[in-house]
Amino acid sequence: MTSRPAASLAFLLLCLPPVLAAGAEQGRVIDTPPAVLAQRLRVTPVNEMLQDRLDNLLPGLMRETDLDMWLVINREYMEDPVYLTLVPEPVFAARRTTMLVFHERGEEAGVERLTVSRYPLGDYYASAWDGGTDDDQWERLATLIRERNPRRIGIDVSRDWAFGDGLSAGLRDRLEQALGAELSRRLVSAEDLCIRWLETRTDLELETYPHVVALARGVLAEAFSSKVITPGVTTTTDVAWYIRQRFADLDLPVWFMPYVNVQRRGLIHEPDTAFFGESDVVIRPGDVLHTDVGIHYLRLATDTQEMGYVLRPGEEDVPAGLRKALATGNHWQDLLTASFVSGRTGNEILAATLEASATADIRAHVYSHPLGFFGHAPGPTIGMWDNQGPTPVRGDWPLHAHTAYAIEGNVVVKVPEWDDQWVQIKLEQSAVFDGEKVIYLAGRQTRWHLIR
Repeated sequence: MTSRPAASLAFLLLCLPPVLAAGAEQGRVIDTPPAVLAQRLRVTPVNEMLQDRLDNLLPGLMRETDLDMWLVINREYMEDPVYLTLVPEPVFAARRTTMLVFHERGEEAGVERLTVSRYPLGDYYASAWDGGTDDDQWERLATLIRERNPRRIGIDVSRDWAFGDGLSAGLRDRLEQALGAELSRRLVSAEDLCIRWLETRTDLELETYPHVVALARGVLAEAFSSKVITPGVTTTTDVAWYIRQRFADLDLPVWFMPYVNVQRRGLIHEPDTAFFGESDVVIRPGDVLHTDVGIHYLRLATDTQEMGYVLRPGEEDVPAGLRKALATGNHWQDLLTASFVSGRTGNEILAATLEASATADIRAHVYSHPLGFFGHAPGPTIGMWDNQGPTPVRGDWPLHAHTAYAIEGNVVVKVPEWDDQWVQIKLEQSAVFDGEKVIYLAGRQTRWHLIR
């Protein structure tokens, strides 16, 4: 994986907490979120990362997936899932019918990038059409393809992957009509390229990603504190909406509604229940809190779950049984990340983790997934909350280097202080697999958030 230096990213990295800039101490509790760039200032780093991806990542991926040409064709309000990852800020949507053409010309010449569209896309794509009718546009696309005479033309159609299925039936019909029978026979699914493009993280993105994850973790730490929670008054719904509003105030969109729940002594759950916890209740002393939220920033998504405890009067720390339960959750995380081996499928990682957990006498559920431009991104599915067995197709995708994941799942542990009641420790942290090991992008939770 290659990357070119980007001096303008330096000011963004100055916003990182010192521990993150130094390499992300694993047990770090992030107390406050770092600074967030104004909308205008986000354009430069996003576009530098895009330029780097187009210049240095895409050519190798097209050769890896054996495509001579890739077509991304979509219409306004019906964008292909990959489209907005291929165009610069401040593009918000396709305009009319927008056509991107990528022609792989060999390792030395690289990938030619063209747009056959009414509106230009700056220096990122050479404009190959001067405008006209819809028929003129399709005819121009067909002429460009005939001139380049590609052997395999990738189009975004897929039975199994939503991220590789962005070409609508109507546009495919128009494409085949414009190309004619002989060229249409060269059309093949570009699903593998779509997945590899979306799942692969570059060096520049990995310089930025810790900052994005630190923002998410910082807001959660803020929410699970006395600043927000007054025991006996504040509800779980209050905290969920605080999290959502806080991210909105920071101009950071969430990609699902934040979720907050409690477990407490006397609220009994069976150990094989998928998820423990009650929501929309008043938070009380002695409660175990859990939250789940994901944000988008600089086109990168996070997905985070952390645990908190509401101290009882006279308590200075979490009961020993709960401290041990969180340590068990961290041990389970270590077993999961140790199962990450290049080339293993998601199903194989799942099986290895469950086997290692059973050997360690840990009751665990695994439901980890890739992260990147999307919160539930394409790549190897590593278990699902409602299926701890093999997942067809998506679970069969192999693990590649330079890919990011939500290390997600739960363990259930008996807590002596709660009369051996089962407590579920639900953890999720954003991480990257570098080809040899898993690295948490902004640390992971190893200590409880305390509400005094």
